[in-house]
Amino acid sequence: MIPGRRVIEVREYETRVVDAVSLSDRDRCIVENPHLDSRLQLRALDQDRLEIRADCHVGVVALDALEIRVVPKLVGGDLGVLRMVEYVADSTAVRRFDIPRTLDTGGTHLRDLVCLLLARECESVLTAGPRSDYRARNEALPVLRGRLLLDRQLLHRYGRLDQLECRYDERSTDILDNRLCAAALELAARTATAPGIRSRARRLAADFRTLCDPGRVDHRQAAAELHYGRHNEYYRPAHRWALLLLNSGGIRDLFSSGPADERVFLLDMNRLFEDFVTCLTGRALAPLGVTVRAQSRHRGILVHEDTAITHSEVRPDLMLTVGHGPTAWRRPLDVKYKLYADRKLSAPDLYQAFLYSHALSADPRPGTAAECLLVYPGQRETLPRTVAVRTAAGRLTSRITAHALDVPGVLEALVTNREAIALRQLADQLLAPSGPLSQSPPALSTRS
Repeated sequence: MIPGRRVIEVREYETRVVDAVSLSDRDRCIVENPHLDSRLQLRALDQDRLEIRADCHVGVVALDALEIRVVPKLVGGDLGVLRMVEYVADSTAVRRFDIPRTLDTGGTHLRDLVCLLLARECESVLTAGPRSDYRARNEALPVLRGRLLLDRQLLHRYGRLDQLECRYDERSTDILDNRLCAAALELAARTATAPGIRSRARRLAADFRTLCDPGRVDHRQAAAELHYGRHNEYYRPAHRWALLLLNSGGIRDLFSSGPADERVFLLDMNRLFEDFVTCLTGRALAPLGVTVRAQSRHRGILVHEDTAITHSEVRPDLMLTVGHGPTAWRRPLDVKYKLYADRKLSAPDLYQAFLYSHALSADPRPGTAAECLLVYPGQRETLPRTVAVRTAAGRLTSRITAHALDVPGVLEALVTNREAIALRQLADQLLAPSGPLSQSPPALSTRS
């Protein structure tokens, strides 16, 4: 943390007004930019006040006047966020990393912890030995090396033999694997606020600078270009934290200059929670014969009857399926990262879930109502909540069952090698009957 700069902590979905905030011109460029509103809403008020309205993004925005930290409320703090990232990536780096003692020392926040994990994994890469690979080079040489490029020789050096246009392969450490680590370490060395983490990143950045040119990497395309095998598998954890640090700085390519990128680090918890629930649900239900499909697209649900043109596609977060064809059992599942533990389900979310249940839910057994599941973060002891739709005659037509997922409890089970127990509890929670017309999948009922 910069000496003299105030630190303001705001929780997810919290609104706060801060007094005595003197914004600089650089600060106003960020505060007044409309693209930031989708992540964190900042509004300058009269009498040097600043309104901060947090949404589902967590992280840090470093202004000249103050440092705004949006801390996670629903998943067990910053460590919970990092463990979710690791679980989605199917890694164990955070599970063996002793973070709790460092959370409250030196002003450490989420970005500092990402910098710390990046430095740790990059040190492991250097210990194992940085990778080199063959790269093609074109160069004019006094003697032939590799093969002669006749077209270039005729175009550039016609009639001359003192210089030969050659193409040859040369092993080099200036490759994407190293450049990505180097670029992230350079950013960590500039932006980490904890002195120990910053100095550690600086030392590693200097080491990687001797291996490659960090300015030659496009981190926005790096994820698509990276491919792992037995030669570079040990780079994967370092690349994960490098991409997380590099890709969470800018706002839709708004900040084209370096300094502006370094002032914003915000993670989308809505997306992370959806990915986390997708991984958990898939691993929990696969042994039971339930197929879990993420973001399955369904066209032909909403159709203009006059033109027969599809209005739009219906795409639930998850689709649970047992069997195939008209006799299949199907349940849509919607994931919401919202504070539903202490408030009612919102009408838009209910309408969306009821559409999923009516259009996509299926059960071959007679007398069963359409059903949709909804998962949100909450405490383990929170009981499932059910909202039903009935006709004017009182007939039940559809049901929405909302389940609270205890994210800190699940993460603790994962860290303490109780993953199988946590997955079984989740499976029982999602497939348990929620009412007289709601039953488990036919295959599971037969099996039991």
